[in-house]
Amino acid sequence: MTGVDPRIFRLYLVTDSASCGNRHMADVVRAAVQGGVTCVQLREKSLGTRAFLARAHLLKEVLTEAPSPVPLIINDRLDIALACGADGVHVGQSDMPPEVIREHMPRALIGLSVESVADARRVGERAVPVDYLGVSPVFPTRTKVDTATPLGLHGLVAIRALTSLPLVAIGGIALANAAAALSSGADGLAVVSAILAAPDPRKASQQLMAVIEEHGRMHPS
Repeated sequence: MTGVDPRIFRLYLVTDSASCGNRHMADVVRAAVQGGVTCVQLREKSLGTRAFLARAHLLKEVLTEAPSPVPLIINDRLDIALACGADGVHVGQSDMPPEVIREHMPRALIGLSVESVADARRVGERAVPVDYLGVSPVFPTRTKVDTATPLGLHGLVAIRALTSLPLVAIGGIALANAAAALSSGADGLAVVSAILAAPDPRKASQQLMAVIEEHGRMHPS
């Protein structure tokens, strides 16, 4: 909505405690950022408010230490975002309306998940005040169980035709299909287990970023 640089979303890490295994999430995120992650979303559906806030503060500190700015996006919780000084909020179709978030965080990065072409069409028709759309899920995923039927690459192409907003592809994104998602219209890749569950999160991030940069050279904007 505000002309946000889509490069912010090029490699978008979404947290998942289970994918980190026995490793501390802060350490995994730090390594991922060193490997090239450009944006981090903290998603904690099972944590209580105080624990969620504590984790948000910790990740905010980790991202502040990064050589270049890496925004922290909070999933769903406007209160947590305000309390920790996050850079934005990401919501789903049944979460708090983006209009309300914009009232409380006028300069925030606001993302909205769209699970169908109809969802994306409504964003344009209603001039929903968001900065990017999370197209979800593109491929089958085991990380999040309450997802719609995968859109596939054809769904991503159809949504790209409807909007000029940055699109972040999420759901089953991995090294093997990253280039295909980008070629189908995604401006960025939202990754969970492909980075968090990797033996070397930094290397996994570097490999994904190499694909993203190669795509940029082949398809300059």
